[in-house]
Amino acid sequence: METMQWIVIWGGTAIAASALAALIAGLKNREYSSWMAWCFLFPPLILVLLLMPKNNGPRPRPPRLDELDRDNGNPF
Repeated sequence: METMQWIVIWGGTAIAASALAALIAGLKNREYSSWMAWCFLFPPLILVLLLMPKNNGPRPRPPRLDELDRDNGNPF
């Protein structure tokens, strides 16, 4: 196969793994944006997500930019 074909195959696989990771992470009550990013870079990580148990409780979320600006890294 040519190099360009491998790049297209890898790109399609990465995009499909990212979309699938968003769906699975949502079903398993996990933070989906980080799983999308990691599965885009390393598509086999989708298997790790499939093997993880469902997270009980509310879905974790990253802090919003306003919260980070308000804190400014200061604990007081």
